[in-house]
Amino acid sequence: MLGPNRYGKAETRLVRVHRDGDSHGLVDFNVSIALSGDLTAAHLTGDNSGVLPTDTMKNTVYAFAKEHGVGEPETFALLLARHFVRTQPQVHAAEVSIESFAWDRLGPHSFRKRGDHVRTTVVAVTRESVQVVSGVTGLVLLNSTDSEFHGFVEDGYTTLKPTTDRILATAVDARWRHIGDDTDWAASHEGALDALVNAFVGTYSYSLQQTLHAMGVRVLEDRPEIAEVRLTLPNRHHYLVDLSPFGLDNPGEVFIAGDRPYGLIEGSVVRDDAPPATAEWWL
Repeated sequence: MLGPNRYGKAETRLVRVHRDGDSHGLVDFNVSIALSGDLTAAHLTGDNSGVLPTDTMKNTVYAFAKEHGVGEPETFALLLARHFVRTQPQVHAAEVSIESFAWDRLGPHSFRKRGDHVRTTVVAVTRESVQVVSGVTGLVLLNSTDSEFHGFVEDGYTTLKPTTDRILATAVDARWRHIGDDTDWAASHEGALDALVNAFVGTYSYSLQQTLHAMGVRVLEDRPEIAEVRLTLPNRHHYLVDLSPFGLDNPGEVFIAGDRPYGLIEGSVVRDDAPPATAEWWL
């Protein structure tokens, strides 16, 4: 029996220049589309009469970029997803995911790509529902103190020593589900990002789990349009280097930045009165 399935065009690279006189705007997206619906015949018998070619999806991205312009990724994703559900009767659901790469303005028509994190959007549209999930990936944060870790379970294989002063570093992957589908996407994104960073900076941490919860809570406190926050925080370990063989003290100044393995902390914070999600989502 054929189980759940979908198909689409992945990672369509789109750069849109908005030419407004001598001052230009630049938008840089990576767009992925996935459609699901009445596609049984295509899988079982090779009947493609209900299959919209993925090449057509790619072309739609570029045509819409010209016809409608490109602003916030949520707005563009909603436009695309609604189009496929509205114009293709065999399509019951459309998911559009966008990675948005930021560029800092250097002049009227000069830009420098920003590399500290990537903005993400996933929009899921059916004929009955719309769900918008925004987020960031690769947001690297570090506190050089105000972090402890002790009181943990110890068994015969435990070698980790308790500490009352350590570096806490992570690369945040965060997603947040919006209550509606009509908001100021730019302000919402910047506000959520500020909340995550400010909570990380302002939390005296006894564990990365505690910090994760504080970050999620801060987003919900600051942004009433957000129903739920999900976070993945890898613990980027820093190990104090033993300099005693060289006759040197090392009072928390010289570290090895560990690569792998690493601790991985995942969790979510949900508003008490949050409406239920209408589509599956994670990070």
